Amino acid sequence: MADDRRARTIALKIKRQDGPGQPGYWQEFAVPWHPRMNVISALMEIQKQPVTASGQKVTPVVWECVCLEEVCGSCTMRINGRVRQSCSALVDVIAPGDGPIVLEPMSKFPVVRDLVVDRSRMFEDLKRVKAWINLDGSHELGAGPRQSPESQEQTYPLSRCMTCGCCLEACPQVNPSSDFVGPAAISQVRLFNLHPNGKMHASERLEAVMGEGGVEGCGKAQNCVEVCPKEIPLVDSIASVGRDATKHMLLGWLLK
Repeated sequence: MADDRRARTIALKIKRQDGPGQPGYWQEFAVPWHPRMNVISALMEIQKQPVTASGQKVTPVVWECVCLEEVCGSCTMRINGRVRQSCSALVDVIAPGDGPIVLEPMSKFPVVRDLVVDRSRMFEDLKRVKAWINLDGSHELGAGPRQSPESQEQTYPLSRCMTCGCCLEACPQVNPSSDFVGPAAISQVRLFNLHPNGKMHASERLEAVMGEGGVEGCGKAQNCVEVCPKEIPLVDSIASVGRDATKHMLLGWLLK
């Protein structure tokens, strides 16, 4: 029985691309199975011996990963048609038999090479909504403002966002004909506007998502919450920011 398990192989079908703007193509691989194996482990087997299932020697498959514990968000890809983190995708769960496991890069971001994509648009959107807390200089400021346990309980799930791109990949409103900012950035507006210090610049963040491509662009498909690996209440965030933006539009002049 043990010998049969060691002889087991896993089939992978991978969509590859040699560089930005280059045509995509498919290659199939067969890698040895190991207990508790994840998709990253399978890709590392290809890295050790980059030979296709038909025996053709090829360049190693390129992918991106850092933490290997679903924290950094860099290893996001489409696995069997569903966007998710490849470090937490266990082979025995997604392919109870011998596969094939189909791997593709995310389609909403420019492909750098193979399974690596450029998520720069997400970081630019974080700049757009001012997703940070302003500090008054670099000197010692002492203890920050106290935050109630109720407020901490509300903001902690929002702070778990790792800018992985899953929500944008699943969102039908994120497409070439739309400039919708996406759920992740809107949720960060809610997070930093709830912070005791962040509230000082709440109006600037709301105004950043009140324009074209902002919170009004959400089609309420709710795909984002289905694929978020951190189970962030993205739909609640979009609704909350939408209400705050409406109030600011109607009553914001009173604060000026």
